[in-house]
Amino acid sequence: MKRLLAIGAVLLVLAGGCAVLVLGAAQQAHRFPIGIGGCAASAADLEAVAAALGDGYGEAQARHAITIWQTAAERDLPEQAVVVALATAMQESRIRVLSNPAVPESENFPHDGEGFDHDSIGIFQQRPHWGDVAVLMDPAGSAGLFFDALERIDGWEDLPVTVAAQRVQVSAYPDAYAKHEDGARAAVAAIGGGADCSGEWMHPVAGFGVVSGWRSAERPTHNGVDLGAPRGTAILAAAAGDVVKVVCNAHTPAGRQLSCDVDGSPNVMGCGWYVEIAHAEGLLTRYCHLRERPEVNIGDTVAAGDLLGYVGSSGRSSGPHLHLEVHRSHAPTFDTALSPVELFSSKGVAL
Repeated sequence: MKRLLAIGAVLLVLAGGCAVLVLGAAQQAHRFPIGIGGCAASAADLEAVAAALGDGYGEAQARHAITIWQTAAERDLPEQAVVVALATAMQESRIRVLSNPAVPESENFPHDGEGFDHDSIGIFQQRPHWGDVAVLMDPAGSAGLFFDALERIDGWEDLPVTVAAQRVQVSAYPDAYAKHEDGARAAVAAIGGGADCSGEWMHPVAGFGVVSGWRSAERPTHNGVDLGAPRGTAILAAAAGDVVKVVCNAHTPAGRQLSCDVDGSPNVMGCGWYVEIAHAEGLLTRYCHLRERPEVNIGDTVAAGDLLGYVGSSGRSSGPHLHLEVHRSHAPTFDTALSPVELFSSKGVAL
């Protein structure tokens, strides 16, 4: 297999010594984007997934199961991880997001019912030491925390499902997860059989080619390619996915925040107005130097060809163009960058 909380304010944060103006809601408070952008696991038959889980399960629980599957897929975890997670969720909450009156804040988030086990909340009945209530009450966020813990267990892949689940949960009933293994495996098969992670890819500014390459001898730290599109050219999403970042990143070398609504220069640091989209297969695309605030928001789901914004020259830029990056992780770093020309070529698109 392949791996949101509104604050509603504009925040100025320091990231790696750089001043970054972060807009929107979900990203600031939530480390786990919902689902795997572009992976149409929603194509899985909800009734079939619910039936696979067993008697008493409905479409709401099937949707949560799909989210758990997607969260594992985005991390490149094997199906066994999803089986362990689903068996755990089936035992803990019957795959329901449960609030708890002992944690009053949990009542402020969408939930499928109410639980009363100590101060445990969410699908996995995680207690406050696991993380923020907002994350514990989010199916994808709580699944991410579960997988974090699972991956810390040496040799978890070779453990019986109930043992692996117990190592994570430390339950008073260590053998209780075993009875859910068959339903969990059947649900994983139903979800995986209906998922489509291929998707269409397209040129984000068709007709305009590369004017500066990826990590060339002249620019060995250039993490993307520059596409020579003129100011005002529409920038389109290269593939379906989830918008996970909308940022103004323009600052002086000393870290003083600058506007992204004006042209930058080679003396300015940062990518200007930019958008990141999380795609299937753990891929992420980044679109930099937009003319103005992008047309999308964090949490939006986009299709290939949807409008993201317009070519500009904000941030560190000597003139209008689109700087395009591709990463093999939804948590991009210098080391995760891929050659956009090669990646797009593998998808049948010539940049």
